[in-house]
Order: sequence, then structure tokens, then C-alpha cells
Amino acid sequence: MKKIEAIIRTSKFSEVQAALREAGIDFFTYADVTGVGNEVDKGEHSYRGTVYDTTYIPRQLLTIVVRDVNAEKTIAAVLKAAKTGEIGDGKIFISTIDDSYRIRTGENGDTSLYNKEA
Repeated sequence: MKKIEAIIRTSKFSEVQAALREAGIDFFTYADVTGVGNEVDKGEHSYRGTVYDTTYIPRQLLTIVVRDVNAEKTIAAVLKAAKTGEIGDGKIFISTIDDSYRIRTGENGDTSLYNKEA
């Protein structure tokens, strides 16, 4: 099993979600996160008398755990849907998961995951 963590632009979330569904990945978790990066001016900007801090960049963090056979198509779906070609498109990290359990049934391993084999 693989854990795929993707940090993507907030504006690309719907496209990535649709691409994952098309690839057969219907279950994942996500969170609103902030980070720092190279694509914006650092510091503060003023607009209509209000000062905004532009140091932090809003992003979405997706966490997807898939069977090994589904890892490549999951990564490909995120890469294709999240790409704009500009600095700040995000990152994908892949880790190996030793085991997982479905709490409701007690199933473990691949059978505890929602995604089917390819």
C-alpha cells in the first residue's frame, strides 16, 4: 500500500477530485493548509487601508492511501489535473504503508481500502 500526499493549488482542487474519480479513486482526505513558497512577493501589501500578509500561501493537502497497483494511476491523475506550468503547482510525496485496518469490520491490509484493484 502507498500513501500519496499531494499539496496542490486551492483553485485546482475540483479538477483533481474529478481526475481521481475518473481514475477510480473515490476516497481520500483533504485539509486546508498554508505554506510559504517562491511564487509570491514576500511581505505585506495594503489595499483600501487594510494590510494583508502575503507571506503565506493557501493550499490543499490531499492524503490518499491506495493499493500498490493503483499508485501510478493516482499519481498520474494528480499530476495532470493539478499542473498549470507555473511556479507553485505543488508537490507529491509517496510513502509505504505497512498495514491498515477498517475499524467497522476489522479487515486489514488491501481489503480494508475502498479502492479496488486495477
